[in-house]
Amino acid sequence: MGLLVTQIIATLHVYLSNADLYTTITAISNAGYLAIPNRNVVSSLNEFGPAFYGAWFFTLSIGAGLSVFAVCCAWIWDRIFGRNCALLVPLGLLWLGTVVAVNSQGFSPVVTSYFLFTPLVVFLSALKWMPEEREKGVWSNRLAQILPIVLLTIIWTAHADEFLFLDIRDYLLLSNPAGKKVDDFYYRYTLYPAQVFKSLDQKTLKTCHVASIKDQALVRKIENILIHYDYLPVAARAPIDLEIVASANVLSFRHRGKTVLQTSYEEFFSQQNKMLTYFSAQTDRHGPFRQATILCLLLGFPVTLYVMVFASIHFVFGFLAGPTRCSLITGALCFLIGVALLAPLRIGRSKTTDAMEVSKALASEYWQQRVTALRRVVDKGIEIGDLPAYHRMMTSPRVPERYWLAKALGESRDPGTYEDLVTLLDDPHPNVVSMAFHGLGQRGDKKAVRKILKKTETSGHWYNQWYAYRALRDLGWEQRPLPLQ
Repeated sequence: MGLLVTQIIATLHVYLSNADLYTTITAISNAGYLAIPNRNVVSSLNEFGPAFYGAWFFTLSIGAGLSVFAVCCAWIWDRIFGRNCALLVPLGLLWLGTVVAVNSQGFSPVVTSYFLFTPLVVFLSALKWMPEEREKGVWSNRLAQILPIVLLTIIWTAHADEFLFLDIRDYLLLSNPAGKKVDDFYYRYTLYPAQVFKSLDQKTLKTCHVASIKDQALVRKIENILIHYDYLPVAARAPIDLEIVASANVLSFRHRGKTVLQTSYEEFFSQQNKMLTYFSAQTDRHGPFRQATILCLLLGFPVTLYVMVFASIHFVFGFLAGPTRCSLITGALCFLIGVALLAPLRIGRSKTTDAMEVSKALASEYWQQRVTALRRVVDKGIEIGDLPAYHRMMTSPRVPERYWLAKALGESRDPGTYEDLVTLLDDPHPNVVSMAFHGLGQRGDKKAVRKILKKTETSGHWYNQWYAYRALRDLGWEQRPLPLQ
């Protein structure tokens, strides 16, 4: 019930955000700038599908977290406090405090809806359908249900580091057809919900307008500074993220008609980065919502996934065994599944210690060892051009292998590896293409700009376009403003 309610709210949330982004991108294109996403993707912003699919990000993060939290509150109130009405007051205050906290940087009706409706629906549903407590075997049942997830949390946490999500993608998702579909779904639709709560600093492109300045040379100087930070001047009637209005020697920075800060010309020219960073922070209404979403993704999603697997297995074995035995069997199976999913990650993290060992691992018959060797090349700054075994990996059927090869080629300073990296821009998998764009940006060779621009304009994948734009900026390329009339 909680996931369903969240999905409805999130679909509306992402759809409205997509509509705003469509208007912004249209204004940027009309002003003559390179737009991200480009024309091949921007039409999807007005479609229902991307909003619905993108909404799953919030459903499986904030929806899962709030649902788990509400179920826990319902269980505690029912099982421990015997549904004492007086104890609803602190629960209500906690709920209200959460709603206030998530709006602490600015009120958002849609964000508020998540925290109002999802916990309420789950809490009431849990109380309505919570089974009566059985005296016989109740603690063994609870232990069988809770102990496996506690143990799995400890085991997985012990292996968690900065590479955990990459390991899950490389060794779990991209190692099988079903996982590849999940990976493709994530990278195709994740930027739609991400756009919902990004601050201005985090957005790829922003719009701006400079008003009330007659000196066109001064206007151009200000606009060039803004363009450097990807604030693109558009027509006054278009949606404006930053409007600068001049009065005497004062520049007023406005957002949606509200003055956010005022500064002098001299201060803006000398501390432009500081001014724009402050402006972004002051206009960011979604900071607490972002933090809550990330927290719920890390905690609520794994618990929800465990509950769904547990419930499915328990339903099947419920026809074959009694309640206590069924819970014990289900708990044991869930624990084994959790450990089994960790095994490929452990295998993939086999150690390679020096360049000679890396060279041998690159020629291994096992793709996991080859991927580990490439990751070692990147981590230790080993020159991939000195390891000729990499050439046959260019056409490897394994996506993680080509992905990490692109990353290693991006770190390379051997001129002979440049064309190999460019070749990977035509790879059929978007993850590899994105890393090839990133690699070209890291190499710093400005001759790649024209190639990247051409690929950006023809690309049909938003994620690839995002990486391409970042590569262009790393290479020192900037948007070109239209000449003054």
